[in-house]
Formats: sequence, structure tokens, C-alpha cells
Amino acid sequence: MVMVRKSLLPLLLALFFISFSFAGKPLYDIKVNIKGLKDTVCYLGNYYGDKQYIKDTAKVDSKGQCEFKGNEALPGGIYLIITPAKKYFEIIVDKEQFFSVETDTNNFIGKMKIKGSTDNELFYEYLKFVDAKQLEAAPLREQYKKIKNNKDSSKTIQDKLTAIEKDVQNYKLKYIADYPQTMLAVVFRSSQEPEVPKAPLLPGGKKDSVFVYRYYKKHFFDNIDFNDDRILRTPIFHAKIKQYITTLVIQMPDSIIPEADSIISKGRNNKEIFKYLVWYFTNWSETSEIMGFDAIFVHMVDKYYNANQAYWVTPANLEKITTRAKILKNLLLGVKIPNITAQDTNNVFVTLYNVQSPFTVLYFWDPTCGHCQKETPKLKNLYDSINKKVKNVEVYAVCTDPKLQDWKKYIIEHQLNWINVMDMQNTTGYHTTYDIYSTPVIYLLDKNKTILAKRLSVEQLEEFLDREINKEKKKK
Repeated sequence: MVMVRKSLLPLLLALFFISFSFAGKPLYDIKVNIKGLKDTVCYLGNYYGDKQYIKDTAKVDSKGQCEFKGNEALPGGIYLIITPAKKYFEIIVDKEQFFSVETDTNNFIGKMKIKGSTDNELFYEYLKFVDAKQLEAAPLREQYKKIKNNKDSSKTIQDKLTAIEKDVQNYKLKYIADYPQTMLAVVFRSSQEPEVPKAPLLPGGKKDSVFVYRYYKKHFFDNIDFNDDRILRTPIFHAKIKQYITTLVIQMPDSIIPEADSIISKGRNNKEIFKYLVWYFTNWSETSEIMGFDAIFVHMVDKYYNANQAYWVTPANLEKITTRAKILKNLLLGVKIPNITAQDTNNVFVTLYNVQSPFTVLYFWDPTCGHCQKETPKLKNLYDSINKKVKNVEVYAVCTDPKLQDWKKYIIEHQLNWINVMDMQNTTGYHTTYDIYSTPVIYLLDKNKTILAKRLSVEQLEEFLDREINKEKKKK
């Protein structure tokens, strides 16, 4: 995502240190031999949330051999051995931290040999089993595509595919039962979907149409152990959190905030999981392009950062985060926007709160800005069109470029017959107050100067205004 303003929360969790050597007795030592690779480097990475990070780097000799070792034990999780061609294979790192792997670039899984790690031997037994099942299923899928319109034949093939899926599922269930404490069991268990029972009948005899949704939502995290931070270093945990908050929760701040707090409370007893959850919801809401989600960010900062619960954040970053939340708190939807007084082209001071209009567009713009030059004429057309019969909308346009003559010239040439002002002495601090880090910026206000919408394109503004004006008409 390209943004004009960088997020203040890049990843406050950790940056991994890459090194070729260390001092002291190693607490992990992973020997790697990859046929087809020589005289280069390999990387040891790990999953964390929805990303992968480089943990260590090792030189590969002429025989395809390299070694990763360090004087701090690796936290449990799914790790990756990554080649310079960005091809990789996965390994499990948990209690066993001294082992060797041997494979071939032509077939990482099929040619894999493990020594010294039962976890990885079992892991690759599973991967080879899945590969075999995929080979078994591939021709069936091709057949299904050709005869899917033939009800009887397609059902036969679908039954066979279902049986293959069942074999894989049974393999996982048996593994969980046989090796319940292993890293792979954690992954299998966490990936399981809740089994939803049959919907009960309502008093009138009809099925409860929302039972499935309610049950699934209530039991969504049943198989996630929020006390085991190994789950952070798998692809599972982040995906589960994201799926829940974006697909099972109404996408409104008032709905999301209590759900986010509830999820965070599940991780209270594990510092790493608590840290990740607070960071995730803070970063997700602060960088969201969905209007109004900054209310979630403000809540997160108020509840966790201002309350000294974000123990991992440096004082400097804490100040940046809390300052940003303080600015946004005054600019949330439903909040009365801060007032501003600035001079018009005749040096007369005009106050925003004194503008009498059912709706006011607060418009920050710059006549030399290329994007503003495209949007301003559109806004002018919309302004004239809406106010043709009844003046429902006023524009309070704040010029952000101090070049007085350019400003006046543009106003005359484009007949901007709305309220045009400029902070000529730079005394209002509007850049900070209204969070203006690029132009143009549009706020839509009601008659009381309460924020109805913000950071809109002119096309979006037209839709909002049309809806709001119709609401007002219905009230009358």
C-alpha cells in the first residue's frame, strides 16, 4: 500500500539481527545440505503474523552445505530455509534445536532427509503423505471439470475427492492424538474449523436461520491456545484473527472495538501474544482506508498505550503514537470539528462556526497542487449544481499555499464563489489540527459542524450529500 504519510507503527515488535558469526556456545545448530546449490548464501527465516522475517544467514560452500547457529535458542515455530532464488522449504524448530537436513533443489519435500529431529521427521512424513494425496486427487479434478454437468458421474468423482480430503483430515486428527504437545499438533489443531451442530427449531417450528453464524462465531477460537506463543510463528494465527474481525464482525467501530478488546483479553496471560494482538489492532485500524476506523485506533491508544500496557514501545514511539491519537480524537466521525478563523481575499476574518448552512464542505487545497487542480473544478460543478434551486451547501475552502497572488488568480479564473480563506500569518496550526499531510482534503459537516464524512473524493462527496440532503427532506 502506497501512502503519502508513513504509518507511525511500522512494526514495533522487533527487527531481527542478521549475522554470520557469534561468540560462545551455540544454543541452536542447524546443518543444511542442498544439492544443486553451491558457493552462495542461504537464509533462515520464520513466520511472524502475516509476514516472514530473516533470522540468520549462512554461507553455502561448493558442496551445498551451510550451517545456522546462534547463542540464543530459537523460539518455537515454523521456520524457512530460503535460497537466493527465493525458493524455500519449511522446518519445525521447537525443543530440538540441533539437527541436520538434506534435500535437493529439484524436489525439496520428496528428497528431504532429516537427522536429529523427530519433529521434522514426522513433519516431512506428513508433507510427503499430502503430496501423494494431491497426486491422487489431480486427475480426479481434471475429470470432474469435463463431466461436472453429468450428475451421476460427477457425484462419483466428488465422493472420491471427499474421501481423499477425509484421509488427510484423519491423518491430522491421529497426529494430534499421538503427539499432542508438538509444534505440528499446534498447527493442525489451530487450523481446525468449529463443528457446527444442526440448527434447532424455533418455537414456531422454523429453523433458527442465524444459529450457524452465532455458533460458528462463538466457537471460532476454540482450537486456538492463546497461551502458546509458538502459534505466532506460523501462518495460522494472523489469518484467524483477520478472518474473525473482518468477516464475522459488523464493520463498524462500535462493533469492532469490543470484539478487539475481547480477543486481546484472551492473550493477557502471554506477553508475546498480548503484544502482537495490541499491535495488530492498532496498526490495522491506523492504516485502514475505511472511513471511521480511526476511532478504533484512538480507542486502542487510549486503552493500552496511554495506560502504560504497551511495554514494548520506546518512549519516542509512544509519544508519536499518543500524539497522533490525540489529533485524530478531535476528527472522528460524529465529533464537532475544531473551529478555524482565517482571512478571505479582502483580509476579512471568517470563522467556520459562523457559516450558516445545512451542510458545509471544509476543503483544504492548494492551487498549485496537480490533484487539487483536477478536484477543485469538480467540486465547483457540484457546488453550483446542488445550490441551483436551494442553497444547501457552503464550501469553506482553506488554501494551504501562502502564495497570495496565485491563490487570488485561481479563484478569479475558476469563479470560486464560495468562502475562500487563507491562514496568511500561519497562526491556526491547521496542518496539525485537521491532519493535513497532503492535499486536497475534504470534510463534510452538518449544520452544527459535526463531521459526517471525511477524506472524500468529490464523487464520494456527491453520494454522501445526496443521501444526507434526502434525509433532511424526509424529516420536513
